[in-house]
Amino acid sequence: MNFSSPRRRFARVAVAGLALSGLLTACGGSGSQDGAESSGPVTLPFWGWANGQDAVVKAFNASHKDVRLKYTKVTDQLTMQKQLTNAVKAGDEPCLVQNTAEYVTSWVAQGALADITRYVEGEKDRFNTGSWASAQVQGKSYGVPTSSAPNFTIYRTDLFEKYGIEPPATWDEFIAAGKVLKKHGIKITNYAGEDPSTLEVLAMQAGAHWYAIDGDSWKVDFQDAGTLKAAEVIQQIIDNDLNSKLSFADYAAVQRNYDNGGTATRQISTWQMAGMVQNFTKSFGKWGLAPWPAFTGEAARTPAGTNLTGSVTLVTKGCEHQEQAAEAALWMSTNTGAVKTMASPETGNGVMPALADSDPYVPEAVSEKLLGSHYRTGQQVVKDSLRTVTTDWTFGPDWTAMFTEMQAGWAKVVSKEQTVRELLAHMQEWTVKDLKSRGISVKG
Repeated sequence: MNFSSPRRRFARVAVAGLALSGLLTACGGSGSQDGAESSGPVTLPFWGWANGQDAVVKAFNASHKDVRLKYTKVTDQLTMQKQLTNAVKAGDEPCLVQNTAEYVTSWVAQGALADITRYVEGEKDRFNTGSWASAQVQGKSYGVPTSSAPNFTIYRTDLFEKYGIEPPATWDEFIAAGKVLKKHGIKITNYAGEDPSTLEVLAMQAGAHWYAIDGDSWKVDFQDAGTLKAAEVIQQIIDNDLNSKLSFADYAAVQRNYDNGGTATRQISTWQMAGMVQNFTKSFGKWGLAPWPAFTGEAARTPAGTNLTGSVTLVTKGCEHQEQAAEAALWMSTNTGAVKTMASPETGNGVMPALADSDPYVPEAVSEKLLGSHYRTGQQVVKDSLRTVTTDWTFGPDWTAMFTEMQAGWAKVVSKEQTVRELLAHMQEWTVKDLKSRGISVKG
């Protein structure tokens, strides 16, 4: 199921309304500049990692005389956080930064981002509600959303047909299908030991809230009913040996495994299909899309996604030209050519735009080469998933540190050294302690 590695995660987030000083240790400002005049074009350094961004930058520069983007490609999302930390400390940060929703609150808390609300608030209606919220904290905008992450199941149609299996509509059916495939030496999913996003998105789907605002404090709860429901599904898959254990550290090996039919499904978004298209050699036309499995007895509810792509373009507090940076970010997220470039798995990352109406871009983001005769039905699955996305997940101010701690425990879960519930109990205690150590008011 692993959603990324390098981990690029995205979720539609509800973090507006944090009006109390105890919730964050610091807040980003709007900077002192207001579009200062220059004798030549304004140059805006821009850091990102997604395929296709260099082409978007070239198109922007070709169509703008007074503002130019200077693009630097970073290896991946985790490298971005490290390099940005060093740049902020040195006072040498870029103006624009590709990032994902889970990091926004943390960077605002560190005072690294600019409040660009006044420059972008008039464009709100051009974006879907959840994506717009992903670039906000306390109702203020610190960037512009760039992508959505509709989630669905991609599965090997030939293997399912061969063994008489229907695409699972529920997690119970998913486990049952995994047991059938296991008899034939095939795993139904893959859990990489370094990537606990599997646990996160299932908890999200089940209605969990690891972080929430309670009065003037953060509330932490890694053991609510939704999280435990997700934990039970994962534990059954692990206990029954229905999962591969391939690390994305060897990305090529993971892709070969899918291509060769060693693992039969992935719960993914459109952007992850790009890696399949670029690495497969044998299984083109043998894949189909189905809705994300639901919990038995519940309506379809798609987790907000993982992101793992450029979900937001942030403007840094140290940028001398914040208004121009905000306008450039808006252009990259709304220009038809730029959006199509990023939506295609051939020219970009196969990401769905954050626009209010993304349906026209689905054909760009879904690969006909990969799906073959299932291409048209697959488009409808993607469109449907966009309409059932979770929008009430909140990322906490120590998300990066928390996720790093969870990674170590998740590796033990995958190797059966501890249970999912034991990991959750540890994360509850650890996260409360960590927030308190940062001087952040917390309950839990």
